[in-house]
Amino acid sequence: MALFVAALAILFIVRVVEVLVVLFLAVLCAVYLSAITDLLERRFRVARLLGLTAAVLATLAVVAGIGAIILSPVVEQTQALIAGLPQTLTNTQNVIAAWAREYPFLRNTELANPQSGLVAGLINDATTFLRGSLPRYVTGSGKLFIESASVVVMALYLARQPRLYSDGILSLIAPRHRPVAARIVEDAKATLRAWVVAQILAMLVLAILTAIGLWVLGVPYWLAFGIFTGLVAVVPFFGSLVSTLLPALFVVGTGDWVGVLAVLALGVVVHILEANVVVPRIMERQVSLPPVLTITSVLVMGTLLGAVGLVVAVPLLAVVIVVVRHVVQGEIYGDGARYEAAVLRPAAEPATRVTKETVPV
Repeated sequence: MALFVAALAILFIVRVVEVLVVLFLAVLCAVYLSAITDLLERRFRVARLLGLTAAVLATLAVVAGIGAIILSPVVEQTQALIAGLPQTLTNTQNVIAAWAREYPFLRNTELANPQSGLVAGLINDATTFLRGSLPRYVTGSGKLFIESASVVVMALYLARQPRLYSDGILSLIAPRHRPVAARIVEDAKATLRAWVVAQILAMLVLAILTAIGLWVLGVPYWLAFGIFTGLVAVVPFFGSLVSTLLPALFVVGTGDWVGVLAVLALGVVVHILEANVVVPRIMERQVSLPPVLTITSVLVMGTLLGAVGLVVAVPLLAVVIVVVRHVVQGEIYGDGARYEAAVLRPAAEPATRVTKETVPV
């Protein structure tokens, strides 16, 4: 009977996975709004409804202000980039073919053939993946609008009364397990809040530094590439890889290899700065996600859910690690605090602070 119920639960989750993704996106938005609202409540002692309203209005004002400043040049550069893409790909393919013919071991490969369409094929593969993973979210009776509106409305309700929903979750747990469940909820909330703040800062830093660097190097469409770099930063490793290689690919068509190396070096330096300075300062007291697990989660979620899975992969992994730490390491093995101090939180308080109250006896 237990196996039958578990099978039904798994089947139900598979059938409604898109709804669960929408709910998780709403939770992430609510975490962001709650962070601002809690700050206003704590510092200025304003009512929560007033603080939430101020958080929403401030967010809209910031987005509108940034859009008013950069939207027009970004649209112009993006249109110019798309219009000139065929010629750019042709020039890039010719330069790569000429370079490959200079080396005997590359002369008989596709790289040396200017008609192979290798570069265009790479771009087409990427766009095909995105095209194949987006239709279920952007087609069919305004589904994108409905789901976007659902995310916003649910996020507002969650941010307005977070305790109501966390208490509702705890009420479904057996009384003897509620203390552990309460710790999981609070830890997950803090972890997601730290991730959201770190992600927003990282996206801003990457966009600004990349745009400035590409402008200094004289790379065309520098502003569009800077915004693109900030947006794809939500996907670890793969976003960094694409946002570094794509501007360099456009410089390859000029035949300026020094410029190509300079663009690659800029991408590497900017992402190293973001990964080692910006994010650790925000996430230092939360879960440090192992790189292999992070990349694996991105691959798995991208395969299961497409482009949306790439966005939710990392915060979902963070929540899973929180659950594992409290349930498996803390309750089953009885060494959750030691495991946390030694592995998951290397920058947190030392293991000598572990006491009887933090380790189940």
